[in-house]
Amino acid sequence: QVQLVESGGGLVQAGGSLRLSCAASGRTFSRYAMGWFRQAPGKEREFVAAISWSGGTTLCADSVKGRFTISRDNAQNTVYLQMNSLKVEDTAVYYCAAGLSPSAYGRRYDYWGQGTQVTVSS
Repeated sequence: QVQLVESGGGLVQAGGSLRLSCAASGRTFSRYAMGWFRQAPGKEREFVAAISWSGGTTLCADSVKGRFTISRDNAQNTVYLQMNSLKVEDTAVYYCAAGLSPSAYGRRYDYWGQGTQVTVSS
């Protein structure tokens, strides 16, 4: 079992930055690939970024490429999402997830956090 808790969300102006964190419980964190997804009101959940267990492989959605960076610290059981140059359309609830391999498909992940709200104002 892996329990995930996101933090770092909040209100920020367009062009600003936030860093989301996802803290995982359990000693097996380093075995899991991690992903970030988001869901805006009235929209389907969408993939944001993913990282392999070692950090050697990362995936990123085109909509955030060049602005968002995913990273992890296995010693701290934490995965991060650094978000720069935020846009109003980045407003959503952001979720982290754990799975066996990095993927853009939510169904590939076994464990999910409760989410953290990110609101970008114009």
